[in-house]
Amino acid sequence: MLIAESGSTKTDWRLVEGKVNTEKYVTLGFNPFHQTSEAISLEIKSNLLSRLEKPVDTIYYYGAGCSSAAMCAVVEKALKECFPLAAVTVDHDLLAAARGLCGHEKGIAAIMGTGSNSCVFDGEKITANIPALGYILGDEGSGASIGKQFLADYIIGIVPADIAKDFHLKTGLDKEKIFEGVYMQPMPSRFLASTGKFIFEKLDNPYMYNLVKKSFTDFFDRYICRYPEHKTYPLHLTGSIAFYYSAVLKQVASEKGVTVGRIMDSPAEGLLNYHIQ
Repeated sequence: MLIAESGSTKTDWRLVEGKVNTEKYVTLGFNPFHQTSEAISLEIKSNLLSRLEKPVDTIYYYGAGCSSAAMCAVVEKALKECFPLAAVTVDHDLLAAARGLCGHEKGIAAIMGTGSNSCVFDGEKITANIPALGYILGDEGSGASIGKQFLADYIIGIVPADIAKDFHLKTGLDKEKIFEGVYMQPMPSRFLASTGKFIFEKLDNPYMYNLVKKSFTDFFDRYICRYPEHKTYPLHLTGSIAFYYSAVLKQVASEKGVTVGRIMDSPAEGLLNYHIQ
C-alpha cells in the first residue's frame, strides 16, 4: 500500500507492507489546477518509481487541488499510468489533514502550508468547510499569502531598509524577477511561499512579526472563528507555516479563544496510522 499526502510544494509518500511502514519518500508537490497529468506522471516516474523496491497494489492519494471529480481525475490518470495494476483512490488533502490530525475524534483541522484550508471533522467525515480561495483570492495564513504581502511591500519600499537589503543579497530578487516568478513561471504559489525561510529568520523584527500575525489573524477571522464549534472543538493544524510559526499561531488562537491541539509539519504519520488501523 502506498499512501501519499501532497501539498503544492512537496509530496510525502509512505510504503506500507502489512501493518508496517517500510519506506518513506519525498517528491515535488502536485496541484491539478496548475499541472497536467503528464507533468505529474513525469515527476513520479523520475523521482519515485525507480526508488520503489516492491510492487504496489493499492494507492491512497490525498492532494492539494483535488476538490472536485475533474481535478481528482487529473491525478488519477497520472497515477494509473505509473501504477497500471494498482487500485487508486484520490481525495482532497483536507481529508488527509482531518484523518491524520484528528484520527477518529471530533475537531477542527486546518492546513497552513503553501496554501491554507480548514474543516470541521466529526471523527468520521468532514461536516463543514469554508471554501479555500487559492493564493489570489485568499489563502490567508499560508506561505503564499505571507510571501505575496512581503514581496509587494518589498517592491514598493515598505519593508525596512536593512531587511530589504539583506533579502536582495540573499536572493537576488528584484521587481523584474519577482514579476517573472509570479506572472510567467508555473506554480506561482510555490514561488511566493519560497520566501518563508527568510521571513522566519527575521521574525524577531517587528515588521516581520506583524506581517505574519496579521495573516494569521485574517485566517482565524475568515476561516476558523466562523465555525460554531471553534470554541468547543480543539483546533489541530498541519503544514510548514503552522509548524514553524507555532508561537505566533498560538498567540492569535489565545486572543480568539481557540484551543490549539496538535501541530504537525505533515499529517503523513497520523494518516499512516489511520490506514493501518
